[in-house]
Amino acid sequence: MAESMTPSAGSSSHSFFRRHWEGWKEYWGERFAFLDNYSQFVKRDKPIPSWSDSDVEAFIALDPVHGPVLKTAREAVKFAATGSIIGAVSTAGFAWKYSRSPHGAVLSFGAGAVFGWTFGQEIANHWYQLYRMDTMAAQVKFLDWWVNKTNS
Repeated sequence: MAESMTPSAGSSSHSFFRRHWEGWKEYWGERFAFLDNYSQFVKRDKPIPSWSDSDVEAFIALDPVHGPVLKTAREAVKFAATGSIIGAVSTAGFAWKYSRSPHGAVLSFGAGAVFGWTFGQEIANHWYQLYRMDTMAAQVKFLDWWVNKTNS
């Protein structure tokens, strides 16, 4: 009976979770392939120096292809931030009005901020027609330009 409890020689010595991860690793790797674009900027020995709005404006003026796309993407963030503020305040106010629960108001404030950001980003996506642009390429091009400019 004890022999049936030990793993057989033909079975894998990996745990259930390890085998499960190995089975899904390629699947999720394909869905998150966009992260490879940023890996050269994230996996660095020393971090990229910060940049200012004037540095971004210099890139926008310099690059006629990716500059306007980057400018539009930066404008879209204002929609998302506004949506986040509206969502956070309105849901927290609603929760406070009907429950008078501080922790409920705080939780709904956080959830409203996330939902508001999402809706604001979606509105900006349609307003600026971001779905027609390659905003990731513009952001990566800016980061390449910034790294080369700062020689880091």
